[in-house]
Amino acid sequence: MEQPGIQERIKQLRDELHHHNFLYYIKNDPEISDKEFDRKLAELADFEKQHPEFQDPNSPTMRVGSDLSQDFNTVKHKYPMLSLGNTYSEGELRDFVNRVEKLAGEPVVFVCELKYDGTAISLSYENGRLLSGITRGDGIEGDDVTSNIKTIKSIPLQLNGDHPPSFDIRGEIFISRKSFEKLNEERKSENLPLFANPRNAAAGSLKLQNSSLVAKRPLECYLYHMLGDNLPGDSHFENLKKAETWGLRVSPHMELCRSVDEVIAFVHHWDKARMELPFEIDGIVIKADSIALREKLGFTAKSPRWAISYKFQAESAYTCLISVDFQVGRTGAVTPVANLEPVPLAGTTVKRASLHNSDIIAKLDLHLNDMVAVEKGGEIIPKITAVDVAQRPPGVPKVEFIKNCPECGTPLIKNEGEAAHYCPNDTGCSPQILGKMIHFVSRKALDIDGLGEETIELFYKKGLIKDVSDLYTIPERKSEFLNLKDLKTTDEAGNPLPSDIPLEKILFSLKSAPSLSVCKQIAGIFPELDKESIPKEIQGKLEIESKNLKFLTIGENLRFIKRLNLQNHVVGFAELLKAMNIPGLNDADLEQIVDSFGYFYFLQNASAQEIEEKTGFDFIKANALVNGIKSTFAKPDRANHLSIISIQQKTFDRITISLEESKNQPFERVLFALGIRYVGETVAKNLARAFRTVDALSSAGLDQLLEVKDIGASIAGSVMAYFADKENRELVERLRSRGLKMEVSEDATEVAGDGLNGQVFVITGSFATPQRRKELKALVEKHGGKSTDSVSKNTSFLLAGENAGPEKLKKAENLGVKLIDESEFLKMINEQD
Repeated sequence: MEQPGIQERIKQLRDELHHHNFLYYIKNDPEISDKEFDRKLAELADFEKQHPEFQDPNSPTMRVGSDLSQDFNTVKHKYPMLSLGNTYSEGELRDFVNRVEKLAGEPVVFVCELKYDGTAISLSYENGRLLSGITRGDGIEGDDVTSNIKTIKSIPLQLNGDHPPSFDIRGEIFISRKSFEKLNEERKSENLPLFANPRNAAAGSLKLQNSSLVAKRPLECYLYHMLGDNLPGDSHFENLKKAETWGLRVSPHMELCRSVDEVIAFVHHWDKARMELPFEIDGIVIKADSIALREKLGFTAKSPRWAISYKFQAESAYTCLISVDFQVGRTGAVTPVANLEPVPLAGTTVKRASLHNSDIIAKLDLHLNDMVAVEKGGEIIPKITAVDVAQRPPGVPKVEFIKNCPECGTPLIKNEGEAAHYCPNDTGCSPQILGKMIHFVSRKALDIDGLGEETIELFYKKGLIKDVSDLYTIPERKSEFLNLKDLKTTDEAGNPLPSDIPLEKILFSLKSAPSLSVCKQIAGIFPELDKESIPKEIQGKLEIESKNLKFLTIGENLRFIKRLNLQNHVVGFAELLKAMNIPGLNDADLEQIVDSFGYFYFLQNASAQEIEEKTGFDFIKANALVNGIKSTFAKPDRANHLSIISIQQKTFDRITISLEESKNQPFERVLFALGIRYVGETVAKNLARAFRTVDALSSAGLDQLLEVKDIGASIAGSVMAYFADKENRELVERLRSRGLKMEVSEDATEVAGDGLNGQVFVITGSFATPQRRKELKALVEKHGGKSTDSVSKNTSFLLAGENAGPEKLKKAENLGVKLIDESEFLKMINEQD
């Protein structure tokens, strides 16, 4: 493969892996299997090893992933939570055992544990009391979910026995299969979206804002890794057994293995027996038992050398391919998605599967109505892996990749060396416009608080913003944005949510209705009732005060209720309209209303004029519909069962303040926020330093761009293409006029000198303020040095604050890396604090 092709493939892999990291760790809604992710990661690592000239410190090979959110306080881990190396191969597992024993110089005892399919947590105990519970996050920082953790009954708040004065212990939060089924049954009865699997349910529950709601979720926890300065002994296995005596819950399924054959036997046993467990696992974790040996072996940049995760092969099933949809992603990549006959697989019902790209479709030789093998590994969105050609019906059409964008109609392009088809209309294709805006406000770009993905989609859908420059008009257009609201009609995977309304919500919206809890009790027994004696029957079956049943004696309420289908606990949109019995509307009209509005919420908030425009009805019919809703429902908003996105004063103020603060972001962040293809954080920083102003950058030629550090032909071409586009240049000018920085400040990223040239710094520990670490990193770079995250043989100095990471301190000592504090560092660069 030629150099440009290699660089483009590396870029593609990085983009894909960053995207899937986000889905896995932020959205808890991954699209590809663990095996496929690991394959891509291995391919990228191999490319980077062979071509160090294309290295990027922000590459997915150098990071763990993140589940950080803005809803919880972010806390630094005392000990980093690194990921484990993965394998699906017994041969690689044997190699791992042999490698560890070779490094140890003697036979090694391993601990084999189940790999729970949940969400990781780090607990801290001080003097026997639970101090905190923090999610893994990016491995360095995580979300503080202590209040939620305290609701989990299997996690003790107070320990017993002779425990150390302080220690951390890691574990997995999960939901058992039986509890998961019960939870989804409850959600189904309430017409709420069902969780895809126990892992998503556990992760979602842990991030709920209301701890009382978390307490109602059947969360459990197993603990499997202890850290601290005063642990009971050198054996990981014995330490966990000791922790059990303190009241901590440890898995009964871990075993000591004294040979590679014993390790393999443990893996084989649980691969067959895993379905007998009350909870889900997706593999086995193998660790060296000796803590002293672990310290000797140490870590790579992202995982320990003394542990590995063996993952089970994904499950699969055959079903029928109904159709293929094509979705446009944020970057313009077009992804085919298969619609399938529902099939049970790995504890969930699968209806859709990813086809990834045209090469996969061609390789599978897919035809409509094919019987296809669907594979699902644990929590992932499934993929099609094979076709049973023998069962193919005669004459069925072949699945062809589309030639034009399904969103804007633009002819698609496919770059050489890339698998994906792209829509090149990045300034006129809705998903791409939205993608640029969402990237623009993201944490690593301009970090604009209050403008999340759903909010931006709402503003765009309402026609209030067309590009990122319009965001800066929000403060002066308060009347257009304040109290704006919309309905969330899709789940996180983009699937439409049901329009059926829970019966209790219908009852709650009627004139003189009692509380929602009373309405829920009444709705629960409706299928048993005789339509002719509803109020009397309810009083006989439920212990409800008569005053709470008066609303059922109101004539129009009772007549409406009797027209409903009492055999269900939910009411369909069409059924609801029919029960309203609006004069002049026939069944065809009702069908037109459902097709035009989709959800009752949109209809109830529509004027007669809007109904005319959407349905083609005349004013008499439209007005009859408006009046029918008013006469049937005293409070129609109460009938809504889905989440509403709304902009209230507090949110509007937060957006306004954050927009103003974004004008102080340095030029390099603005450049990154523009979303120029191939221009990541590091490239944006290098371009900003080299050209100083957006004007100089926009007029730079190929030779000038290629002189900049880390800039190759692909990046240079992308930058030139961006500024060659008139619309992009006009956008930059609009942003400049709004106050964004389009040049490097004199005191910002100017290199003060090369006193630290060639010196590599690692910064660890806490400093006077949370921002100080970033300031110190900037000072290193300002004086010609380089800042990295992990200690290696190339590290020159370890700059340590308070509570410095013990692993980094130990590794620095072993490698002879010089340890300095902040005052020593400032003397090196002749600056005062």
